Amino acid sequence: MTHDAPSVSTAMSPAPASEQGSTPTTAPAPSTGRLTGIDLARGLAVFGMYAAHVGPDPSVGGPLGFVLELARGRSSALFALLAGFSLVLITGRPHPRTGRAGRQAVGRILIRCVVLVVLGFALTALDTDVDVILAFYGLTFLAVLPLYRLRVRTLAVIGAACALVMPQVLYVVRQSIDNGDWADSVIRWDPLARISDTDGLVELLFTGEYPVLTWMPFMIVGMVVARLDLGRAEVRTRLALAGGGLAVLGYGGSWLALRLVPHAHASIAAATDGDSAASAWWSDTVGYLTDGTPAAWLLVAAPHSQTTFSILGNTGVALLVVAGCVAVTARMPRLARLATPVAAVGMISLTAYVLHILAIHVVGMEEETVPALVALFVFIATAMLLATAWTRRFRRGPLEYLLHATTRVTRHIK
Repeated sequence: MTHDAPSVSTAMSPAPASEQGSTPTTAPAPSTGRLTGIDLARGLAVFGMYAAHVGPDPSVGGPLGFVLELARGRSSALFALLAGFSLVLITGRPHPRTGRAGRQAVGRILIRCVVLVVLGFALTALDTDVDVILAFYGLTFLAVLPLYRLRVRTLAVIGAACALVMPQVLYVVRQSIDNGDWADSVIRWDPLARISDTDGLVELLFTGEYPVLTWMPFMIVGMVVARLDLGRAEVRTRLALAGGGLAVLGYGGSWLALRLVPHAHASIAAATDGDSAASAWWSDTVGYLTDGTPAAWLLVAAPHSQTTFSILGNTGVALLVVAGCVAVTARMPRLARLATPVAAVGMISLTAYVLHILAIHVVGMEEETVPALVALFVFIATAMLLATAWTRRFRRGPLEYLLHATTRVTRHIK
């Protein structure tokens, strides 16, 4: 199965001021340049998702294979971070909304969570080879929502703690699932599992490809980024330095740990279906677990490994992309204009994601290198063309508008 999936950040875009209510703590709307930078980052994440789903396999090697491997896993992490950014836009940036406006914002997010879970399971029912992320995102939004009023430093501490602790918790929980039958009992009684014909909450929280426990840190970091003044060059520089440091700490730390811990490589190689464990410090080419989960797995940083090292490394890459995109739109107007079609895709990322899943369902997923490369080009070119044409007349994508319309009922919240 392929794993990267798109963000719902655009779907979580803030409502017009007339619908948000007013409060003395409501921050002014972010500048156009900053929002364009975020849209540009979303667009790049969408293309990374396309590369993972319809592009050539990274085993083609060379520069193309390297770029394709970079896109895997890291695109979904970038989406999750940007989703946290959008959550803060809805609930108030840089100061959280309070009173009626705050309750309405929370109501909008709760409705969106439900819609995303339903839409995610509906797309999963199409039985494509894509691990649809929307249901996981919906539940993760719900998990981090109680944090929206916290200060930046508090959010940063919680995000770091989650990155350090949650992967170990997930490892213990998954071991208990493998060695016991309590999860089967939960699934039998879970109405979500019966309705969706999946493992329901157990899958969303623990056993799926995007478990809530280890995807919370990405959204929390996105909430932190949204509270920063990205219009200041020094803030963007510090953000880029933090991203670079986290990437080195995550991938470099894994590389070092796998060499210092005796028999780590052998244990990982024996438990996975990849050709070698040598790439476990940065790449999914290490393969997927087939024979239990050895403790040494906690040392890898492969993008979908759900480890502390992978969370740190993927977060670092996401921060670098965000800092770079915001810097481009703020300081390089000519380059920003050239990137307008990419940003347009970011503006309608939910629509772009759902349509690409439907396209894959209809035409299938090509595996041959040359046709796959052509398919990837067609997906990207079509997305840019349609997104550019649409956003010239409308401020939201079709699905973004429908999702926004479902939340209008929150205007009646007192």
